[in-house]
Amino acid sequence: MASFWIFSIQLLLLISVASASHFTAGTVRVVPKEKHLNGSIKVDIYFRQTYGSCNHYFGDWRCLNGNCGKISEAKEGVIDSSTNAAPNTNGWCETEEVQSRYYPNDDSFDLRKASCCWIPTVNLQGSWRLFTHVDLRERSDNWQANGSPNNAIMPFLRVPSNCPRSYHLMTDDPDGDRVICRYGTILNRECATCNQPQGFELDERNCVLHYRSTSYTGTYGFELVLEDFPRTTISLISTNGTSTQRLPLPSNRNKRSIFGNLVLPYIGATAGPTTTTAGPTTTTASPTTTTAGPTTTTAGLTTTTAGPTTTPYQTYPSKPYPTPLSQIPLQFSVLVDSPAPSCTEGEYLPRFVHPTPSHGDHLNAQVNEEFEITVKAVAQYSKVGDIIFTGPLGTTKHRIERGEFYLRWTPTLHQFGDQVPICFIAEAAFSYQQLQSEMRCVWVHVEHAKAHVICNETSMTVELEKAAFKGLDEDHLRLNDPGSTACRLHSNSTHVIGFIPLNECGTMIKEDDENLLFSNEITTFEDVRDIVTRKHLLEVQFSCQYPKRGNVSLGFTVHRDNQTITEKGFGTFTYNFEFYPDIHFDTMINPHFYPLDYEVGDKIYMQIDATTSINNTVLFVESCSASPYDNPNYQPTYPIIENGCVQDSTVVLYPPSHNKQFRFSIDAFKFIGLHDQVYISCSVILCEAGNPNTRCSRGCLPTNPIGRRRRSAVIETGAHFISQGPLRLQSTPENKSSVTGLNLNMAFIAGCLLAAIAMICGVMIHKFKRAAVRYQPLSSIEQ
Repeated sequence: MASFWIFSIQLLLLISVASASHFTAGTVRVVPKEKHLNGSIKVDIYFRQTYGSCNHYFGDWRCLNGNCGKISEAKEGVIDSSTNAAPNTNGWCETEEVQSRYYPNDDSFDLRKASCCWIPTVNLQGSWRLFTHVDLRERSDNWQANGSPNNAIMPFLRVPSNCPRSYHLMTDDPDGDRVICRYGTILNRECATCNQPQGFELDERNCVLHYRSTSYTGTYGFELVLEDFPRTTISLISTNGTSTQRLPLPSNRNKRSIFGNLVLPYIGATAGPTTTTAGPTTTTASPTTTTAGPTTTTAGLTTTTAGPTTTPYQTYPSKPYPTPLSQIPLQFSVLVDSPAPSCTEGEYLPRFVHPTPSHGDHLNAQVNEEFEITVKAVAQYSKVGDIIFTGPLGTTKHRIERGEFYLRWTPTLHQFGDQVPICFIAEAAFSYQQLQSEMRCVWVHVEHAKAHVICNETSMTVELEKAAFKGLDEDHLRLNDPGSTACRLHSNSTHVIGFIPLNECGTMIKEDDENLLFSNEITTFEDVRDIVTRKHLLEVQFSCQYPKRGNVSLGFTVHRDNQTITEKGFGTFTYNFEFYPDIHFDTMINPHFYPLDYEVGDKIYMQIDATTSINNTVLFVESCSASPYDNPNYQPTYPIIENGCVQDSTVVLYPPSHNKQFRFSIDAFKFIGLHDQVYISCSVILCEAGNPNTRCSRGCLPTNPIGRRRRSAVIETGAHFISQGPLRLQSTPENKSSVTGLNLNMAFIAGCLLAAIAMICGVMIHKFKRAAVRYQPLSSIEQ
């Protein structure tokens, strides 16, 4: 009878523990917003926790030390949830409360939230603690309020037991401090049990968690702490004038070791009925003792009881250890699952593919405009069913098709200037097993600038409201490449305006099967004398998209006009760049015949002329290259002439009729990939004839000179970019142009067949020499 009552009590304990076991993850993010002259400061605090349900009370954060401020505004909501969760749970739900707090001064303060209980874990977590230390005092290195590390991680991760994996934890610091991720070590403050899971290795300095292998499947709870340290010694200065020094992290600090803790699996983690009893065990690792109370878990009719234990945990090294600027909790759960049939991503484990952003990418979003991320994953033998994510409140998930999703979010004005992390994981199912992809996280920078873009046939016009960048000098705004006068921004009373040619100002080109995307951006520079900057106070990206086929007639697909330039000392002069049908250079090809059709291997005859009223001048072609588009910044390009030196072996130079003329030819070729057109672009200079100090006189320079000698305006001009084209493959023999010869597509296909036959013969008979390759293949753009 007594045994019956004991069993009943154990069953009641089991039910009560199981019903209370709900905590899965938790972290905090602190963002200083406004600081006033009297030392008061407004701060946004993001409290993020994950439990077994979406119904949880947020308001039990306690103030342990200092003035923890007054809540002026708060909102809460659900980020994401899933039923693909740990064993013996109904699922997980990540929620967040955002508090705007007003602090009367800028001193440090401590917050803590604590309760019971973790979901059942192999390392017997039991209760949990979330401790946060924040210091808002002014820093002596940048005279700004100190900021805490920014972080994000998926609350629930799962990995097959046979597949090693690395999780790059998303951390950053607004002040550029060094951030480390370590296990919690102070009992009942940074951690509840301070157990370190077996089978995992934490790279503290790089914040990477490596899963190697473990003896037990099941869920492991992680109690980590993020700390930031200045790069050099600084002072934290209060408004009242008092200050405290903070030291950098020693470079020779030893990595904390990974202790092999006493870990008992909860029942249900291993296959088959098993009965295990762990009696009282004592292991000494420090003077602190942690007691794991009676824990009862069943799988079928199996019962395991873990008696009182003393659990070893990490301690600080005996040598001096600097005080961190901040301490931020980062706690989450990892399920070590049953083995996968294969650990190769893309077979059973989902693999991310284009256009999914890469881990650590920095993206831009604008206030009150919808921001979108496309996430796409594939798996050959399993079915990609969903993605899970963590991000700001209001983020929504939309399925496009199997394995492809949108994540959408609209930032508010209150979030202007924030750097917001978003993480995501793809999930797939194979038989009864759930499989996860790697975790990827991105940073999203919230901007306030709005730009209106008008897309023309040959240019983009962008208009930026001045009200969008109050406090910034409009004279310190620039495009990607503001080199020429055509690339300078102008302004009126309300807007900054830019007129950007499609082939100038650093405009970049991207393409897919159907469209061309021309993009540029407006950014700030702090000093007109600076060459580089590592902090943009404003960054406005804009673009225009054009279909490759259709009724749109784009200016960059027709013959380019002559280029007229005015320079001090040389007056007004004109460059003419034309194609000719033969070696005689008698009559240029009529512009109405453009684009010109050539067959691979045909001779392309070109002539560059400079027309100027100033005598005693000479033309010098410093470089020429071929590109699929009429854009000097497009990559890849094929070099024809570099630094005055011929690069392509098929180039032939012909005697000019005067000093301001350059004639040459090259054998026609095609870019590998989708490109069926070629532009020839050259950089040219006019110089005083006979002067040995000019670039023209120096001729071919095999190595690129370091820098350029300051030129005198009376002996040579600047380098000018000119281009002509396009040249393209002829689609059919019937469409053969009167200017050029045979159909290039047929020749190209025949060439490929001959190349294939040659390769086969080369495999069979090793005595044949490989044919010389005239052009180096260029990689096509990633699709």
